[in-house]
Amino acid sequence: MTDPDVNNDDQSVPRQRRSRLRRWVVRGVAAAGVIVVAVVSVIVYLYASANIDTVGTQAFTNQVHIPPLDEGRIENGRRVFDLDFAPAVHDFGTGRPTDIWGVNGAYLGPTLRAERGESVTVNVTNSLDEDTTTHWHGMHLPAVADGGPHQPIEPGDTWSPEWDIDQPAATLWYHPHPHERTSEQIYRGLAGMFLIDDPHNQPAGLPHDYGIDDIPVIVQDKNFDDDGSLDFGTSMISPTGFLGDTIAINGTIDPYFEVTTDKVRLRILNASNARIYNLGLDGDRPFQLVGTDGGLLPRPVELDRVQISPGDRVEIVIDIDAGKRLALRSYEPELGAGVWNDRFTGGDDQFDLLELRATDTITTSEPLPQQLDTESSPDPSAAVAERVMVLTSSSTIDNKSMDMSRVDHTVAVDTSEIWTISNQGGIPHNFHIHDTQFQVLELDGAPPPPALTGRHDTVYMPPDSTVRLLVEFSDYADADTPYMYHCHITQHEDRGMMGQFTVTEAGTPPATSVPDHRSHP
Repeated sequence: MTDPDVNNDDQSVPRQRRSRLRRWVVRGVAAAGVIVVAVVSVIVYLYASANIDTVGTQAFTNQVHIPPLDEGRIENGRRVFDLDFAPAVHDFGTGRPTDIWGVNGAYLGPTLRAERGESVTVNVTNSLDEDTTTHWHGMHLPAVADGGPHQPIEPGDTWSPEWDIDQPAATLWYHPHPHERTSEQIYRGLAGMFLIDDPHNQPAGLPHDYGIDDIPVIVQDKNFDDDGSLDFGTSMISPTGFLGDTIAINGTIDPYFEVTTDKVRLRILNASNARIYNLGLDGDRPFQLVGTDGGLLPRPVELDRVQISPGDRVEIVIDIDAGKRLALRSYEPELGAGVWNDRFTGGDDQFDLLELRATDTITTSEPLPQQLDTESSPDPSAAVAERVMVLTSSSTIDNKSMDMSRVDHTVAVDTSEIWTISNQGGIPHNFHIHDTQFQVLELDGAPPPPALTGRHDTVYMPPDSTVRLLVEFSDYADADTPYMYHCHITQHEDRGMMGQFTVTEAGTPPATSVPDHRSHP
């Protein structure tokens, strides 16, 4: 029996509200599920599509370009070079023209060559529509000639630094270093090698005929749009910035080199923005590592892999038989960044880089010498100071971003120091110091592997790693003009992952600031 005092309509209201709430919850859960599935699907897709593998797929159809050798001219006892940075057009091997920035009209500049003991002048003309600089990477020279961000070249101007070459024979290079614009200017094509010879240390049997058995190999990754133009896009996922899917050697894609001798020396430069290469030969064929950033090793070291990060150089000697072909490859690099960051910083990528094609008749070379470098090693016990620096993110060192007027460290000329560098940023970095070559004393508390012996100016830093470096500062003191130290992953450098140090006479009070030479040329 129905109670006349109970209003059935009133009872139905809560039930209706509960029903609507259940429908809203169900719909919300369903929508959230769709979003989660979509996000997971995107992540899975991005992860699955993030690796690149060109091994065995290259046709090697293009003869590799060898940058012309420029030994300059002698004027008043000095060796003089001329470089002009200007817009140009280049065919990477696609058959389509690509707008680039060239050196003396070409993608990548000539290979400059000078001897230890010579005085040199390089006239660099800026024919671009923006400021640039020219840094002599690996060169020991006065700070005012270093070519970092404090030595800008305005459009239409010519900069003519002069210095005396006093360092061992080595494979160095030059490239722009303008503040916050380094990455794009290198990517457009402004770079080249600078070779130093030492007339007092020329090991017999080490291949040295440029372009014949002594070959420059400048490795860069590129992305191209459908019309052949350079793609400057950067993945938001990659913590190191730009990673290209196409490899160019000396500005040539899909390249081969015709070998006419049974030994060939490859001077390999990583001029990429962020990509790290783990170099080897197909079939894991061994090679001889004979040099690194700062010159020759004491003796050859047989390896089947050697890894180079941006800015690094290695010299390797390869044996090849008549009529045979060998592929120089980059195998999956050992980044030590974890499953996720490895994937999105190129850790799962591998490439065929360059095919070496031996002719049917080849020249027999002299045996490779077992003693190469005769320079004495620096003594760590002579270091006068120790410094600790921490790579703390993709844009800071010691939690500080680059300030052109701030001096971060002051060191005394003609001394050595031990610098301990730790990567606590959680992502791959490397560390480059201007003006000086250093010795790697330890990597994570252990002696360095063979590839990190010898002299270096750049060292790779996996996450959570620590290196101890013996760094020498000699010859040049200038309290007003700093040198740089920075990550050479160029997007990190451009974001501010760089510091400055001055070299001064002993007893000079440390400065805390210097003029910003961009506004005070």
